[in-house]
Amino acid sequence: MSNLLNCRRCLYDETFPAIEFDGEGVCNYCRILERMEEQYPNDSRGEAILERMVLQMKKAGQGKKYDCIVGVSGGCDSSYLLYRLVQYGLRPLAVHYDNTWNSPTATQNIFNVTSALKVPLFTHVMDNHEADDLYRAFLLSGVRELDCASDIAFVATLYRQAEKHGVKFIIEGHSFRTEGFAPLGWSYFDGKYIESVHQTFGKLKHLKTFPNMSLWQFIRWTGLRNIKRLRPLYYMKYDKEEAKAFLSSNLGWQWYGGHHLENRMAAFKHSYVTQAKGEDTRILGYAAMVRSGQMSREEGLRLLALPAEHDTSIVELVKKRLGFDDETLQTLMARPYRPYTDFATYKRSFERLRPLFWLLLRLDRIPQSFYIKYCFPRVDDSLSAPKP
Repeated sequence: MSNLLNCRRCLYDETFPAIEFDGEGVCNYCRILERMEEQYPNDSRGEAILERMVLQMKKAGQGKKYDCIVGVSGGCDSSYLLYRLVQYGLRPLAVHYDNTWNSPTATQNIFNVTSALKVPLFTHVMDNHEADDLYRAFLLSGVRELDCASDIAFVATLYRQAEKHGVKFIIEGHSFRTEGFAPLGWSYFDGKYIESVHQTFGKLKHLKTFPNMSLWQFIRWTGLRNIKRLRPLYYMKYDKEEAKAFLSSNLGWQWYGGHHLENRMAAFKHSYVTQAKGEDTRILGYAAMVRSGQMSREEGLRLLALPAEHDTSIVELVKKRLGFDDETLQTLMARPYRPYTDFATYKRSFERLRPLFWLLLRLDRIPQSFYIKYCFPRVDDSLSAPKP
C-alpha cells in the first residue's frame, strides 16, 4: 500500500475510482471541490446569499402555511439546518421518509428537535413488508446501491409535500465540505433502476407505499412546478463537532455513532456490506473533512487505519427480517458487485437531456452533484466534465 500514488491534499489514492492527479499531485476530486468552494462561498459572501435566500422564501411563502420543505433524518446536518432556518424566521415543514429501518435514536432525535423548535412534521411510512421485499431484491441483485431506494423515496416525498402545499423551496441538509460525494462508480440511482431491480428479484408485484420518482415526475417538479432544491449549509460556516455539541445541549439530540448510522439499513450497508466487499466508505467523509480543514490529513489517515466495526445486532436483524441464513448472506457478500448497467435506468435519458438539466442547474432546481455525475456519458468523463 505504501507504494500507491496518493493525493497530496486529501486521503484518496490511485485505487479510488476514476481518479487522476495533476502536476501538483492533487487529485481531480479535490479540484472539483475547489471549484465548488468558489461557487458556494461560506464567508461574508455566503451570508449575503443566505439572506437573499431567506427573503425569497419568505416572499414566496406569503399567504401559505409554509415557506419551505425541509428533509429531516434525525442526523446532525438536517437537525442543525432546521434550527438555523427557524432562527432566520422561516416557517418550515419538516418532512421525513421512514423506510421502517430507522434507529430508535434517529426517531427520537426527529421528535425532540421538531418539538423543541415547534416545527410541524410530516412522515411518510412505507409498509414494512414492502420495504423488506425491496431491500431483499437489492441484496439478491448484487448491485452496490443497496439503499438507493430510500434516497429516491426521500426526495420524492419532499417533492410531493412541496407540490401539495404549493411550496417552491425544498431545503436539503447536505454539506459537501463534510460529506464529499461518491463517484458514479460507487453510487447510482434513479426510479427506473429501482423498478428494474425489484421486478427482477422482488416477490411482491407492486409496492403500493413506496414513493418512487419517474423521469417525467422529476421534470414536472423541477421544470414545470418550478420547485427549487437549496442546500444552505453550502454557504454556512459549519463545524460538525460544534453542531453536535449545540444540538445535544439545547435540543435533546443524541449522537448515533457515525455517518449513515442513524438508519439501520444504511448502517448495514456502510459498516458491514462495504467492508465485506473490501471497501471502506468512511474515506468519503474523512477526505471531505480534510479538504475543508476540519480534520488534519494525519488524523484522517489515523482514523482510516482503525478497524471498521459493525453492529452484530443489525446484521442479525437484517437476516431475520429479510429471511437470510448465515450461509446465504455470506454467499451474497462473497460475490463481486454487479454493475447498475445490467438493469434498465434513465442514464441515457439524463445524458440526452443534459442541456435541460444545465438550465435547471442554473435555476437552482437540481443540485450540481446530479449534473456532474449523471448527465455525462461515462464516469471518467463525468469527473472531468466542464464547469457549468
